[in-house]
Amino acid sequence: VQLQASGGGLVQAGGSLRLSCAASGNIFSINAMGWYRQAPGKQRELVASITSGGTTNYADSVKGRFTVSRDNAKNTLQMNSLKSEDTAVYYCNALVRVMPTGPTRSYWGQGTQVTVSS
Repeated sequence: VQLQASGGGLVQAGGSLRLSCAASGNIFSINAMGWYRQAPGKQRELVASITSGGTTNYADSVKGRFTVSRDNAKNTLQMNSLKSEDTAVYYCNALVRVMPTGPTRSYWGQGTQVTVSS
């Protein structure tokens, strides 16, 4: 299973960016997909996630500004009203089952840098 993330970059405070993630490979089902981020000197934290049923979960710090959506094995994180504290490396994550009766495993994409200048 591979997760390919795209998007990110440099934006001024108040601007917008969109991150996308596509899962591929031997996938039976994807329980949830999400985005985590890690700023320098800080632990990786959940930003947003979405289940196969469409239930979303957001970090308090991004509620009302970020929107996660999903279309089968792809998901998108729309980030609006970006702040300098949103600067971090963003990682795509998916909880994947590769066999009907197999366990769910966590897979990660490569990180993508988001830098918000103030």
